[in-house]
Amino acid sequence: MADRWHVTAAATGTVLAGAVLLALGAFAGRGDVALVGALPLVVGAWDLLRRPTGEVRPSLGPPARADDDGALRAELSLEAPAGAVAVAVGVHRAGLPAADALLALPDEAGPGPVTRRVPLVVRTVRTGPQELATVEVQGLGPGLAAASEAGGPVRRDALVLPSAAPLREVPLPARLRGLTGAHVSRRPGEGGDLRDVHQFHPGDRLRRIDWRVTARRSPGLSELYVRGEHALAEAAVMLVVDSRDEVGPDPRTWAGSRPTRPDDPTSLDVARRAAASVARAFIAGGDRVGLDDLGVVRRPLPPGGGRGQLDRITHALALTKPEGWSRHRVRSPRLPSGALVVVFSTFLDDEPADAAAAWRRVGHRVVAVDVLPRLRTAHLSGRAATAARLVLVDREDRLADLRDLDVEVVTWRDDPALALAVLARSDRRRPGAGVPR
Repeated sequence: MADRWHVTAAATGTVLAGAVLLALGAFAGRGDVALVGALPLVVGAWDLLRRPTGEVRPSLGPPARADDDGALRAELSLEAPAGAVAVAVGVHRAGLPAADALLALPDEAGPGPVTRRVPLVVRTVRTGPQELATVEVQGLGPGLAAASEAGGPVRRDALVLPSAAPLREVPLPARLRGLTGAHVSRRPGEGGDLRDVHQFHPGDRLRRIDWRVTARRSPGLSELYVRGEHALAEAAVMLVVDSRDEVGPDPRTWAGSRPTRPDDPTSLDVARRAAASVARAFIAGGDRVGLDDLGVVRRPLPPGGGRGQLDRITHALALTKPEGWSRHRVRSPRLPSGALVVVFSTFLDDEPADAAAAWRRVGHRVVAVDVLPRLRTAHLSGRAATAARLVLVDREDRLADLRDLDVEVVTWRDDPALALAVLARSDRRRPGAGVPR
């Protein structure tokens, strides 16, 4: 960044105008005119003599975690040389109009630099790695008589984590696992609902004796009766995100010839937020959640519980993105036995549908979450409208085939909380559903 300061056009014009008036007043013998011209000449010369030296240094601090409304907050620090009175700041992001501001600097006496810190708030509908802002600055001297060369640009990138929407209820897998948890299973144990009342036999605990039933059925206490309960268990859930597609609401951008508008969330943004919401709901209920990606071949995040697991899943979701040309999988990823599989995809091709069907055939309960954004097709005409219609018809046929295979389909753009709650309540109406056999 250069530290040269140049005279502004306004200062040059003021000094020239003063010099002309001074010369005209002296030539015409008009002292009043000469005095009027001498004043801007003296003031301009004095401002130029106080012209600062040095460079204006901007710096952007790391952003805080995005709020629920997508606001990223960071601190912009401006360090200007002594004598500077203001700094012109230009802030812009890719694809968005720039925001300009003129910031006055505090009047600090002393030879040291002048520093000012201002908050910077950026709102975004996107998640994942992206540009926070690019800042360019220009210092202004006393009386705006001198300006520094434009400094910067200074760029700061940010990793925007997906926010989780609250979900009332979530469905359970066909089989529960473990010896502890928050869900009632069909396995005999402790902590769950009443299973039966039976006669005491070796192996039963004395504290399980039901003295009221014993007194009613065996007044002479010749036989003892104990209460049997169901055991508690936990659910194992695998979230499978299809990162191969990242499409926006405008079908004309799907081919890649046109960029997606920065104020439009893509299908991958919807998938990140949907997966984070489902993960938080299950982990809050004491279940174990893992994560896999259909778009890349790497080791999946194994199922786990607790706040740390939720943070790992959220961070992994934020880093999920299309990575070049996707490789065709010979077989679907292997998942833990008895896990509930939740697939987040646009289902614009056969691979995610084939994987969901394969998991359903081997006994997993599979929920297919449609993350295609709400499309804007009113402006399409001719071939574009026909092509979009054919693609969407093919996609609907694919989702209908999944429903025929008993894969439950949820559309996230409508009311996902209600749809998942309906699936969760349907478990209670099916005998034996959601519990191990």
